[in-house]
Amino acid sequence: MPSQSLSSSSRSWAFWYKPVLFLLVAVIGLYYVKWSPYYLKSFVAADSHSIGGSIINDNPASPIAAALAYAQVYFLAIWKAAVLAVILGSLVQVLIPRDWLLRVFGKAGFGSTLRGGLFALPGMMCSCCAAPVAAGLRRQNVSVGAALAFWIANPVLNPATLIFMGFVLGWQFSALRLVAGLVLVLGVSLFAQRISRPEILPEAAVEAVEVASAADNSSLLTRWMRTLWQLFWTTIPIYVLAVLILGAARVWLFPHVDGAMGNGWLWLVPLAIVGTLFVIPTAAEIPIVQTLMGLGLGTAPAVALLMTLPSVSLPSLLMLRKSFDSRVLVAVALLTMLVGIVSGIVGGLLL
Repeated sequence: MPSQSLSSSSRSWAFWYKPVLFLLVAVIGLYYVKWSPYYLKSFVAADSHSIGGSIINDNPASPIAAALAYAQVYFLAIWKAAVLAVILGSLVQVLIPRDWLLRVFGKAGFGSTLRGGLFALPGMMCSCCAAPVAAGLRRQNVSVGAALAFWIANPVLNPATLIFMGFVLGWQFSALRLVAGLVLVLGVSLFAQRISRPEILPEAAVEAVEVASAADNSSLLTRWMRTLWQLFWTTIPIYVLAVLILGAARVWLFPHVDGAMGNGWLWLVPLAIVGTLFVIPTAAEIPIVQTLMGLGLGTAPAVALLMTLPSVSLPSLLMLRKSFDSRVLVAVALLTMLVGIVSGIVGGLLL
């Protein structure tokens, strides 16, 4: 009997230590990269009603200079979160039992999508840093809706960003962002789930995958390193290239703002498009909009930027090109633009 009890305890520890290890890495990493810095920044926002200068405020004339300058500022701001994201995106594939993920996030429906959005809230990542984790979830056959909700909710429903926004721009902006963000996260994710191709694999293929997984006797470290490399290679190079291209394109993407722009709704559509494609670090939309409004940008186009700038970006869409159907990613981009335009109209009328 004692030997049976010892054997049972060993099996229990062997089953639980991997999820516990993942949780430990996630908590320590997020505390260091996100939670502690954002806690301190909230006091800065409350005292000074600012969280820094606009990341696009240097206005270089040369596209090459713009690309290099923006890439330097951008990657210095996000590199810690990007490293953590790739680590978590790989660890979720080797430390969390697939049946756990499928039970919680595997069904194509509202429940899984809602849980995917809630699972994102502690992460507080930008769209590009959330993309590797979303890719890791998709490789574990998590549903399209749940993975998209996790990806979009990270930047859009970021609790720290909402608090910063309240102190800097006003709590009415935070309230509008929260309501429109819920619509964006749940509505876009559910719609994308509906138009995605069926994810049911032939039973023989499923059995073959299970047999292959069971026969994989490689060590945990070997499997993790292999998964880490695959995730890095399919996401990071295209990410860096896209950031450089957008850094150069900002010379033309962001117009010179003056008082003549005012609250003109003519700018809603172009700024919603620019906001959807452009890439920024977490919460950088706040000083960008604060600076532009100080130069004369009206409330309606400002709200459109507040919704679209953090939600998705061209680099993050490209990073997930192997994780979702192209029509799903195109639909997400177009619907993000639409939500930005509608939010701008509502903001122009109410704020």
